[in-house]
Amino acid sequence: MQQAIPCSIMRGGTSKGLYFLASDLPRDTQLRDQWLLRLMGSPDMRQIDGLGGAHPLTSKVAIVSPSSRDDADIDYLFLQVVVDKAEVSDAQNCGNILAGVGPFAIEQGLVTAQQESTDVRIHMVNTAAIAVARVQTPQGKVTYQGNAQIDGVPGNSAPILIDFLDIAGSSCGSLFPTGNSSDCIQDTRVTCIDNGMPVVLLRAEDFGLTGAESPAELEDNQALRSRVEAIRLEAGKRMNLGDVSNKTVPKMSLISPPLKGGLLNTRTFIPHRVHEAIGVLGSVSVATACVLQGTVASDMLTKHIADGAMDIIVEHPTGQFTVEMEVSNSADLNHFKVHRAALLRTARLLMRGDAMLAEE
Repeated sequence: MQQAIPCSIMRGGTSKGLYFLASDLPRDTQLRDQWLLRLMGSPDMRQIDGLGGAHPLTSKVAIVSPSSRDDADIDYLFLQVVVDKAEVSDAQNCGNILAGVGPFAIEQGLVTAQQESTDVRIHMVNTAAIAVARVQTPQGKVTYQGNAQIDGVPGNSAPILIDFLDIAGSSCGSLFPTGNSSDCIQDTRVTCIDNGMPVVLLRAEDFGLTGAESPAELEDNQALRSRVEAIRLEAGKRMNLGDVSNKTVPKMSLISPPLKGGLLNTRTFIPHRVHEAIGVLGSVSVATACVLQGTVASDMLTKHIADGAMDIIVEHPTGQFTVEMEVSNSADLNHFKVHRAALLRTARLLMRGDAMLAEE
């Protein structure tokens, strides 16, 4: 006999994953992770006997429940199910999967829909930070149809505006966890930053790259991968993350001058495969590095960034990502303030039903 587990499959931003109510999964984390590995079909490069899509971007899980906090509507736990290993990680948030959490919560009756749009306050359990997602709910029902477009996803969808509140240092303890806006690691100048996602920024030119290389080209460059991983392991220790050899953070973002009119171009290791786009919270950390002085990103910019509200356009392999930022005192690393980080995402419900859990 197989066990039926209520589940929705949703696209959130440029990722895809399984969405569950916490009440439908075991409370015991070890048993829960065993279930998720079997449901996804891991460990197996093809995930042929499960619902995973054979890539980190399509092997993700959201677990949603009524919030344990007074300042939030729901709790959202993100889990990354490793494709080729029997590992499930809660070491990071995922801002793309987050885009589907608000609609899922409304559809499941955890949040009451309003007549035009509904703000869902989401407690991101992985880092204890809060995000507010504005979901389109005409006539009190979630709609996925609209005119919003995001690079990396075909077609149009209803917009979901996400505001991140007080996410600086949510994983590492401070925005610049090493205490510096730039450091030298393995003879390479880097910036270690955490504004919702721990990221290490590196200049592509320091690796003999232009920044225009495709994800496949970068993944095939074993010497590059080995060098980036060596820097990542050392950076993890300096960023208060400990031994990151079996963790999915920090992300490693190669930066270069823009190719298509943006502010900065990126290629991001997540941490071993190369993202076809860029993660939501990873883009927020990169954008933050652009607006603060002394980082490897700000030093690369050809245009001056003034204090106040602005749009930071981050290029990635399949397009661009716009982050709305508002900062003050950006030149003073002792007194700067990031007032706002927001962005536009879309999501779509792909399937609702039961995921079948096979007996071991």
